[in-house]
Amino acid sequence: MSLKKILIIIPTYNERDNIAYLLKKIENSDIKADILIIDGGSLDGTAQVVEGLQQKYFNLALIKRNSKVGLGSAYKEGFSRALGDNIDLVVQIDADLSHSPFDILPMLRYIPEYDMVIGSRYVSSGGVINWPLLRFSLSRIANFFSKILLRVPISDLTSGFKIIKREVLEAVEFNTIKSKGYAFQMEITLRAHDKGFNIKEYPIIFKGREKEKSKFSFSIVLEAMVRVILFFIVRFKKDNET
Repeated sequence: MSLKKILIIIPTYNERDNIAYLLKKIENSDIKADILIIDGGSLDGTAQVVEGLQQKYFNLALIKRNSKVGLGSAYKEGFSRALGDNIDLVVQIDADLSHSPFDILPMLRYIPEYDMVIGSRYVSSGGVINWPLLRFSLSRIANFFSKILLRVPISDLTSGFKIIKREVLEAVEFNTIKSKGYAFQMEITLRAHDKGFNIKEYPIIFKGREKEKSKFSFSIVLEAMVRVILFFIVRFKKDNET
């Protein structure tokens, strides 16, 4: 795996208090990778903190965006950068410390047997802590019914913690994905599955924010619900045409 060029992509919005700690944890995890932070116009000085940290981390790059235009848009820009830089593997990870960088190395061990490895909350030995019961229930039920409705063998379609091979990004036409929030995570996974790529779910413990205000919003949930219905309709039509 040391011969592979790896890029860790971290979208940020108002993560000033977390980003230095996350980068330190990545450093301590012994992952040899470049790091790309894509800041969505943070109002708390996140980008300025990252610029200061670039004096310490020479593998750290920053893209500053003028406004918050969505997680999906940030990842599409990051994926385009990865392909342009001839990266072999992309790691998606949240900036809020909900994902442990120490899971990256065990997940990498499933490459090259698998083309995408998902850090999954909803497989055996996975789980969630520090989430309100309502939010956990909504996420768990939504993922369960999405798995059944869309007929895919994946329990955590909305996971934002992934390792993706370059070949997957080249095949799934990610720039045509219109989803912005959790639905973006779902759609890129669905496209990879439909293209015949091998996908592995690796159990993780997802740690929700303890003290900070969550960025969870009704609009993001609504988008995911609408997208699942649209995905189902498209699949239903294809089945009837064959």
